Amino acid sequence: MTDTTSRAPERGRRLQNVDALRGFALFGILAVNIWAFADPYYASTATNPGFDSGVDHAVRFVVSLLFETKFYLLFSFLFGYSFTLQMAAAERAGRGFVPRMLRRQGGLLAIGLLHGAALYYGEILSMYAVLGLVLLACRNISPTTAVRLGAALIVASSAGWMLLGLAQLVAGDVTGSAASDAAHKLSAFRGDAAATLGFHAGHLADTLGALWVLQAPSAMAMFFFGFAAGRLRVFAHPERYRDAMRRTVVIGLPIGLIGAAAYALAAAYAPGGGLETVAFGFGQLTAPAVTASYVIIALLLFRTAVGGRVETALAPMGKTALTNYLLQSFVLGVLFTGYGLGLVDRLPPLAVIAVVPVVFAVQMAASRRWLARHPYGPAEWVLRAVTLADLPPWRSPRTAPARSDRRYGRDREE
Repeated sequence: MTDTTSRAPERGRRLQNVDALRGFALFGILAVNIWAFADPYYASTATNPGFDSGVDHAVRFVVSLLFETKFYLLFSFLFGYSFTLQMAAAERAGRGFVPRMLRRQGGLLAIGLLHGAALYYGEILSMYAVLGLVLLACRNISPTTAVRLGAALIVASSAGWMLLGLAQLVAGDVTGSAASDAAHKLSAFRGDAAATLGFHAGHLADTLGALWVLQAPSAMAMFFFGFAAGRLRVFAHPERYRDAMRRTVVIGLPIGLIGAAAYALAAAYAPGGGLETVAFGFGQLTAPAVTASYVIIALLLFRTAVGGRVETALAPMGKTALTNYLLQSFVLGVLFTGYGLGLVDRLPPLAVIAVVPVVFAVQMAASRRWLARHPYGPAEWVLRAVTLADLPPWRSPRTAPARSDRRYGRDREE
């Protein structure tokens, strides 16, 4: 792999396909995170006894097959890619990159911890903030080295999980126990706002520890893969890699779906024991192939007439991805917890998944309207202010067109 990133400052352009992929990732994140609000048994060692019909299990299977362990990988990949865009932006501005990124990661850490303590105890931003420092330390490695490091992390972590699962099976722990924290969560989410806040804040530390074990190695691997893609400017010139992309989908997607199906079957029908642990490890090994296929299919689709309209529709969501990620937790909290309606464990899985496109469509419309008058989302504005140690403009210039759907933000690749 040859690094095609120029070392000299250059005038970039914002890549709309990167923003559109972020928007797509937000859809997948919403389809996964909603279960942590709607189902008190989600991510526990027991199956919800109220969601035991064939349709309920089928919904759980589809979500596990297509969404779980796929979209946080996509977000991680895009984080690594965007890291290279931040490098280029700092170089063009003639500013030191390391101090800038240290401030950015510190701001992201603060936002993530506040989000986790108040809105969603399973937040991932704080992990990204810390892992971003590892990527910062590795910023001078070649694309080839980045890919090798990423692949090593995937293989090592997957092997570890599968070995752990085999040990559980040998010990007779096949499908887990009926013990779960569901009753505590159900009581908190059906209580008042104080009870919900106490649950989030009280479970944040333990959940972050579990997420570091479950997701950090794969997230770091995808950081490296995204970094390599950014140094090669893959999204700026996808046509150069069209043949390689098609081969990746043809070979990688079937393999990835086999691993995804194994994990989905275990998660839907045998949660909490050795079978799920082995399947999780196998799924972690093959999930990057599914995520890569999602990226490639989207990029190829965006090059078509219909896909161009999809790209334009998704891009505002991606440009305000941090704001929309936080808003998703807020909206889900209002719907399912003591912050609002307290609908936890009251909607069947089919109704729960039907909420996802509704919330996402509202967010798409709101993002488009917001960007007609503002250059950044509210959370992006805060993070940018911390990064630059300066106050960026809050509103777009009066001379900017009121409707900039297809062309907004194409002037800078950052």
